[in-house]
Amino acid sequence: MALIDFSEAQRINPLDVVERVAAVNDWSFERAGDDEITILINGRWTDYQVSFTWMGEIEALHLACAFDLKVPERRRAEVQQLISYVNEQMWIGHFDLWPADGMVMFRHALVLAGGVEASGKQCEAVLGTALDACERYFPAFQFVLWAGKPAREALEAAMFQTSGEA
Repeated sequence: MALIDFSEAQRINPLDVVERVAAVNDWSFERAGDDEITILINGRWTDYQVSFTWMGEIEALHLACAFDLKVPERRRAEVQQLISYVNEQMWIGHFDLWPADGMVMFRHALVLAGGVEASGKQCEAVLGTALDACERYFPAFQFVLWAGKPAREALEAAMFQTSGEA
C-alpha cells in the first residue's frame, strides 16, 4: 500500500463513537447530520446541551456545552471578568460568552490529526471535563447574574469548600 493510500483510508466518524457513549448513558441525543450531534444531559444545577461537531478539514472534534443562562447586557462586563478569572484556572477547555445572544458556554476540542480515531474513553474524558467545569463554575455565574456579586467575590464564593462533618 502506498503512503497516499494509507492517508486516505476510510476512518470511523468520531460522532459515531460519541453517539454510542450517549446511548450507553441513556442520554437524549439528535444527529443533525454526519458532522454534528447534540446531547441533553441533566446536571446538578441545570441541564446541559452538549454539541459535538466533527471538523474534518482540521481533524478536530469540537465540543460546545451550553446551559440555560442568558447574560443581560448590563451584566456582560462582569461576566466577562468572571470568565477571565475562571479560564485562568482551567488547564483544558475554556468558557466563552457569545455576545449575539448573551449565552455562556464551555468549549474544547479533541485533535485527531493524521487519521487518529477517537475512542470512547477520549470522548468520555472530553465530555467529563466539560460537565465538571460547568458544574463547578455555574454557581459563580449565578452569583454574578442573580446576586449582583462582583466577579472575584462570586468566584471565591463558588469555590468555597467545607471540610469535615457537622
